[in-house]
Amino acid sequence: MGLLSGSMLLAQTPYEPDALKAEDYEKAEQGLSQYTRNLVYDGSVRAKWIDENRFWYRNNAADGEFFILVDISKKSRKRAFDHGKLAAALSKETGGKYTASNLPFSGIAFSDDLKTVSFNMGRSRYVYDPAKGTLDTQKPEPRAPRNSILSPDGKKAAFIKDYNLYIEELASGEVTQLTTDGVEDFGYATNNAGWIQRESPVLLWSPDSKKIATFQHDGRGVGEMYLATTNVGHPELKAWKYPLPGDSLIFRIERVVIHLDDQRVVRLQMPADPHRSSTTDHIAGWGGKFLDVAWSEDSEELAFLSNSRDHQEATMRVADPATGKVRTVYSEKVPTFYESGNGDGNWRFLPEFDAFIWYSQKSDWGHLYLHDLKSGELTKTITQGDWNVLDIRHIDRDNKVIYFTGAGREPGDPYFQYFYRVNLDGSDLQLLTPDSANHVVSLSPGGDYLVDVYSTPTEPPVSVVRNMRGEIVLELERADITKLVASGWQPPMPFSVKARDGETDLYGLLFKPADFDPNKKYPIINYIYPGPQSGSVGSRSFSPSRRDNQAIANLGFIVVSLDAMGTPMRSKSFHTAYYGNMGDNGLPDQIAGMKQLAERYPWIDLDRAGIYGHSGGGFASTDAILRYPDFFKVAVSGAGNHDNRNYEDDWGEKWQGLLVENPDGTTNYDNQANQLLVENLKGKLLLAHGTMDDNVPYYNTLLVADRLIAANKDFDLVMFPNRRHGFGNEPYMMRKRWDYFVEHLLGATPPKEYTFKYLQVRP
Repeated sequence: MGLLSGSMLLAQTPYEPDALKAEDYEKAEQGLSQYTRNLVYDGSVRAKWIDENRFWYRNNAADGEFFILVDISKKSRKRAFDHGKLAAALSKETGGKYTASNLPFSGIAFSDDLKTVSFNMGRSRYVYDPAKGTLDTQKPEPRAPRNSILSPDGKKAAFIKDYNLYIEELASGEVTQLTTDGVEDFGYATNNAGWIQRESPVLLWSPDSKKIATFQHDGRGVGEMYLATTNVGHPELKAWKYPLPGDSLIFRIERVVIHLDDQRVVRLQMPADPHRSSTTDHIAGWGGKFLDVAWSEDSEELAFLSNSRDHQEATMRVADPATGKVRTVYSEKVPTFYESGNGDGNWRFLPEFDAFIWYSQKSDWGHLYLHDLKSGELTKTITQGDWNVLDIRHIDRDNKVIYFTGAGREPGDPYFQYFYRVNLDGSDLQLLTPDSANHVVSLSPGGDYLVDVYSTPTEPPVSVVRNMRGEIVLELERADITKLVASGWQPPMPFSVKARDGETDLYGLLFKPADFDPNKKYPIINYIYPGPQSGSVGSRSFSPSRRDNQAIANLGFIVVSLDAMGTPMRSKSFHTAYYGNMGDNGLPDQIAGMKQLAERYPWIDLDRAGIYGHSGGGFASTDAILRYPDFFKVAVSGAGNHDNRNYEDDWGEKWQGLLVENPDGTTNYDNQANQLLVENLKGKLLLAHGTMDDNVPYYNTLLVADRLIAANKDFDLVMFPNRRHGFGNEPYMMRKRWDYFVEHLLGATPPKEYTFKYLQVRP
């Protein structure tokens, strides 16, 4: 009985060192990716497809990085060439010193017969013949203009100049101006969402490379945002269009189709659409792709979604590119926000079947529905059940089969993504990636094969080739983490707790110190990136480090990340849990989860609870210490959008709703404004922001600072001169974050001005 009591007493002993040394910080650093990523081998397969049966990838093996060539038809996997011979030839040609394991290029291209390999190094292009052992220089292929988008046939590139759209014929270099009336704030294909400005155009080429679907981007009358550089002498002013919630004017797009044959611009016969898409807070996808727009395969019709300003209604329309005539096909309106899935969205235009696929969460889950293209009426429910279709990856139109990723259908972690197939009529749904893990899939160009890289947060990746029946054709790699484990690394601990309602399951990861002692009681820190855009945990694929969560844990803390209600990839009702009340931030679930973990594990000290985050996490962490001052004792907040009336219009109006001002001067946005809660501050709060942050302008943080000063509250503030939004993992910010928790939550003295060993210091 005495021994048991002693054990219980030891389990309650607080971990309270007087001071941490530089050696402790250096050991903590071993939890950062700059250290751990070099201890994982054979873990990354990113297939670069040559044709339907062959691809290459660059493998990080224990003895170096090598190019691997795969021939599925022969079930072969081998090094693409003799790396040692190429290294010797390259050293002789250039005077450099190269070895088989450190070739100075990351991309290659094979000739059609696979007999030669070409690559770029500096401004030169080389061609290597493995059979002959020869290395020749080659005239560089015509390059597309900077910030341009290539046509499907690879012969033309579209780019913006002086607010107008141009194309260049790559073979001849001939440039043609396609539009002439573009002006400042009313230019063609402008890539501007307020919080993001890029020089590349936003457009969608037709499959035959003869037409371009784009828009004239109307920012006339839209309000501006201002930032100024920090330097000796006169600062440089950055002024740009940046609409806010409630503004009378936001960005609009006037849709056009440009015909290259006669440089004709056909304006679609409809009013301008709000600058909105059904998937993101921008209308541009990867590579400048125009979101929510689709050409028919014969390039004769153009389909698109018009999305309402408040995101509550999406309308599918079909246009005649020759005349500009527009026909409305179907519309869905919801009380919160409509989304068409992840990535590029899941609606599909299928005129060859007189049909279209519509994505809806009307059943409370995200599923696919087949509709008649003429009437808009529902003809088939393609998928159904208490799970989500995430992303349509391929449609085999000849066999009428849809291939897609989904989540929540299989037992286990509902965030694991799997790959499925289903017939267009909803029959014969099949799981193609059966292993209980998160699957990242790359499809062959024709959709006959897939490369499946699967893993979990605790289990390293396995990479295989599968056919479209899900059968493994060839194993590629099994990640080797022997050195990682030998370094003292330990995986995060997956956990599940109940949400605020006591019923809904929530999932997260827990990080313990590398030298964890179950007889000690550690402070707990919550890393948060709240909904509604994403969650705190991130991908369920294996990663040796997740931000600096493990590094902070190594300093003597328990760190948790939890995907609360209000985050995506679950049911619609789960995602909309606090629609119209972003000040909720999922914090009731975070607190409920932390309390359950403390009841479950006696080594968690709930009386010493902290929280930190960046951007949306900066908003949430400040909100946490102000809204729940008796629970959270320390908060570190970076680049927070503390009042979304001061953040980009698309974001706030999607998740909070359109701004409404009441007769008494209050608004429906008051429940999310951190500066209105400053009187509640009891603990230690560190605010940080970059002075050139053109995503979340630093005025958001100064709003809170101003009210804290007025309330005579102690707090800490660090402004990062000339930094934009991504300063959160700079060495100085990381050290301030670590020091703040060590001093104020652990109650220890941090080493003075510690210099990181593995992080590069910004000059």
